[in-house]
Amino acid sequence: MAFEIRRIVSGHNAQGKSLFIMDGPVGTPAGRRSSAGTSVVELWQTDSAPADNTGDKDATDHPFRLPPPPNGTVFRVVEYPPDKERFATMSSQEWSADAQRQGYHRDSGNARHAGFHKTDTVDYAFVIEGEVYALMDEGEKLMKTGDVLIQRGTNHAWSNRSDKPARVVFVLIDAKPVP
Repeated sequence: MAFEIRRIVSGHNAQGKSLFIMDGPVGTPAGRRSSAGTSVVELWQTDSAPADNTGDKDATDHPFRLPPPPNGTVFRVVEYPPDKERFATMSSQEWSADAQRQGYHRDSGNARHAGFHKTDTVDYAFVIEGEVYALMDEGEKLMKTGDVLIQRGTNHAWSNRSDKPARVVFVLIDAKPVP
């Protein structure tokens, strides 16, 4: 993992008073993952709407899955290495197996970028470091630090054409599939 994030989580004691229930680097293996050449730090997940704020269990303590659970959300940071490094670790069979296991739809027929995929989610993507291209079936946009993309269940990919890693904060929200 090229980066570490301190995560602080609040909760409630038996008397209903607020307190901190977690404070420290995101744990392994649940919180840190690597997939298809990217590093992922999973910060939190909800599995219902409205979310349940009871308990003190680490909501990231589960096998990695790209989309959130039904009616849930995922909050994570993804670090994209430069494409020239990422493609060296990404093979078609490995990427397709990851996609199926992690619950999203890989677009193996899209020659523009090996990372094209689709999830049934609304994604809020906020670039916090570096720059990365957001690619759609038609068109692309260069996103720099401070830029935000609202990705609405579209087929898309992320391309880092620079020589430095790019970090993007994501909030994924379960959504109805687009026909």
